[in-house]
Amino acid sequence: TYPLPESQLDRFFLKIRIGYPATEDEKRLLDGHSLEDPLGGLRPVVTSDEVIQIQETVRRVKVDDSLVDYAMAIVSRSREHDELAVGVSPRGFLALVRGAQARAVVSGRDYCLPDDIKTLAEPILSHRIINERRHEGPRRCVEIIDEIVNAVEVPV
Repeated sequence: TYPLPESQLDRFFLKIRIGYPATEDEKRLLDGHSLEDPLGGLRPVVTSDEVIQIQETVRRVKVDDSLVDYAMAIVSRSREHDELAVGVSPRGFLALVRGAQARAVVSGRDYCLPDDIKTLAEPILSHRIINERRHEGPRRCVEIIDEIVNAVEVPV
């Protein structure tokens, strides 16, 4: 494989680092997969209609104007950051707000909180920026997003 260009990376909603399983868990994976195909037993957990209904529910979550401004301030700072060659795109801004709405639904709310945006900023935005010093890699991009989020005043 090879690194994707920025225009393609921007299409991924979020980036989650899972890491490797613990040794004992990895051994159990082998035990469970030695006798049967692990994909053979997969069954859907929701229907396509249910997915559409969930998406509609997420879109109806209230996002206060102050939270839109908060998300926009984070995105704007990425575009002005001295270490970044490329800041967060409009698609990234939309993903951050939509992600906050989805987090609210998962949390049982029909409204967003600043913490929804703050919590999702790194996994939604860090892969959408490009560090001027590319040799520093994605780790520095995560740090930059965290710095920006911590520098932007949270609405009350």
